[in-house]
Amino acid sequence: MKMISCVIRPEKLVTLTDALERDQIVGMTVMDVRGFGRQKGDTGDVREGGSRIGLVAKVRVDLVVYEHDVRKVMETIVRVSRTGKIGDGKIFVLDVLNAMRVRTGEKGALAL
Repeated sequence: MKMISCVIRPEKLVTLTDALERDQIVGMTVMDVRGFGRQKGDTGDVREGGSRIGLVAKVRVDLVVYEHDVRKVMETIVRVSRTGKIGDGKIFVLDVLNAMRVRTGEKGALAL
């Protein structure tokens, strides 16, 4: 199992969830987050004395998927989230050693 954690533009969330549902990928956690990358949050706005540095609003989506679905999910995220502009986001893939469904006690891949 793998956890795919991506940070994307908020306006891309509905499109992403619809595309993942069509790919039969279900179950995700979504969080509103703020941060900055290489551009340091520079939005091009000017305040007295220079550029405004701030935190940019994004959405973080976490999914735990079977290893064989990782490539498909990553391709879907890129396809629907890419604008070609700075701030399109990032995708991280992490190993998931175990999982447990709280309601039933199922473990491992059965918990997905």
